Amino acid sequence: MEKEYFAHETAVIDDGVNIGKGTKIWHFSHIMTGSVIGKNCNIGQNVVISPGVKLGNNVKVQNNVSVYTGVICEDDVFLGPSMVFTNVVNPRSAVNRRDKYEETLVEKGATIGANATIVCGHKIGRFAFIGAGAVVTKDVKPYSLVVGNPARHTGWMSEYGHKLNFDAGGFAVCPESGEKYSLKDGIVNKITE
Repeated sequence: MEKEYFAHETAVIDDGVNIGKGTKIWHFSHIMTGSVIGKNCNIGQNVVISPGVKLGNNVKVQNNVSVYTGVICEDDVFLGPSMVFTNVVNPRSAVNRRDKYEETLVEKGATIGANATIVCGHKIGRFAFIGAGAVVTKDVKPYSLVVGNPARHTGWMSEYGHKLNFDAGGFAVCPESGEKYSLKDGIVNKITE
């Protein structure tokens, strides 16, 4: 049976992986046993997908990213160039902690900018936007824009990746899509009519 995904000839794909239709895997990337990659994903150059990792559909993994065991990315996640995941909070070379990996969940539509670091054991909410170089040390709310080291909340983002400017009544409109959002008690929701 012919494979339904593309893999560059320099990519290494171990046995026992599940790769969805339309996915592209580029130069010098390694997809390890037990990982699951959804449909229409793009795995950039020099990427490692470790055992047990799950990537949803339409996930974009840019160059030089290692997605370690314990990471789950839902559909439409964007992982920027050279961003970093961890999976142990207190690593030591001489101490084996392979049974202590902590889970990191990146929810649907979230973006993690170039060179950002995500400390393990946290949840990145739906459509959150992690700025380039940010260091995430706690959970990030859906639609939240976080920047800096440590990452701090500085605003809210639309599903199209635009900063939302809420009026006094707690309403905002995405300038690109025209979609409307509400902010109440520190929680953003898209208004569906």
